[in-house]
Amino acid sequence: MKILEITNVDFSLTHFVLPLMRALRAQGHEVVGVCANGPLVAQTRAEGFRVETVPFVRSYAPLGQAKAFWALLRLIKREKPDMVHAHMPISGILARIAAKLCGVPCIAYTCHGFLFNQPSSKARQRLSLILEKLCGHLTNLYLTVSQEEAEDARRLHIHPHPVAIGNGRSSTLFKPDAATRARIRAELDTEETTPVIIAVSRLVRHKGYPELLAAMESVPQAELWIIGERLPSDHGSSLDACFHKARAALGSRLKCLGYRSDIPALLAAADIFTLPSHFEGLPMSIIEAMLTELPVVSTEIRGPREQVVHNQTGLLVPANTVAPLAAALRTLTLNPALRRRMGAAGRKRALELFEEENVLNKTVRLLLGQAQKTNRVHSPAHRS
Repeated sequence: MKILEITNVDFSLTHFVLPLMRALRAQGHEVVGVCANGPLVAQTRAEGFRVETVPFVRSYAPLGQAKAFWALLRLIKREKPDMVHAHMPISGILARIAAKLCGVPCIAYTCHGFLFNQPSSKARQRLSLILEKLCGHLTNLYLTVSQEEAEDARRLHIHPHPVAIGNGRSSTLFKPDAATRARIRAELDTEETTPVIIAVSRLVRHKGYPELLAAMESVPQAELWIIGERLPSDHGSSLDACFHKARAALGSRLKCLGYRSDIPALLAAADIFTLPSHFEGLPMSIIEAMLTELPVVSTEIRGPREQVVHNQTGLLVPANTVAPLAAALRTLTLNPALRRRMGAAGRKRALELFEEENVLNKTVRLLLGQAQKTNRVHSPAHRS
């Protein structure tokens, strides 16, 4: 088959969709990536995949969405795929409507989080729900990364048979490594005995950075390593003022390392992982941390609360709060034995639920099974 894997930006394509593209190609299918142009497109192309770029915008801007939609229509008409598999809320809506209009036999969608569950105006939440219901009727196979999103899809009649597939990372790539730990700490001038708290995410407000930076003032024993950057397509207020204040308060205990490609090594060198987000899908970063035997401090929200077992593999705190986050980080900073116990339990749980190979095998099986089922009732006229 020819399969178009469509997502919003190059970051999503590289970090979330590329492993699935590899798995589908290994089954003998032609897989084409589709996303907005960006520097990370080169990484996917370097693996021999064709990537077509579409001017997606991550906002409700009508003119920008219209341009992206017409570009998608032209692309799908030209490519004549057997399947369109869409990801992310806005690109997922546009891709499914365009695929339907172009007569694509099989339309699949993976929900990485609903916009109507995210903070916004009531009008935007209502519009998001209406569009999700409309596109749900166009979708042959409806996948979600979290159990709660699958339950929402059923309860709100978005799709009658959503399937929660989860997310996965490789346990051979993400794992404890004493030699790597020593090397990275030496490179970053961090003592072996210094507790290191690590956060890996885009530098945007809803990842909880203002609360985390404020909380660190009450965790004087530890360093905070922040890995990530703000994408050009990210919107919302800048965090520059928060980081300026934090640098003055924390000094050398705050290390902002920017975008890095050696995340497994950095995690192996840390002691505690944190992601104090306000909303999430099912974070890959938490899975990576669990596999690396790091205890996780996150917020008690959709996604993380399916991953982290409170008081067993980590600690969950209320979102948008500073004092509970600081207390959780202090507890783990001061108790190495608790860190080790929670980290070991986290890796065990991740191996059972979030092993990449298992998640990919299940996803490929569902996609190809749906394609076979759909092709029985569709003629191949769209390929002519």
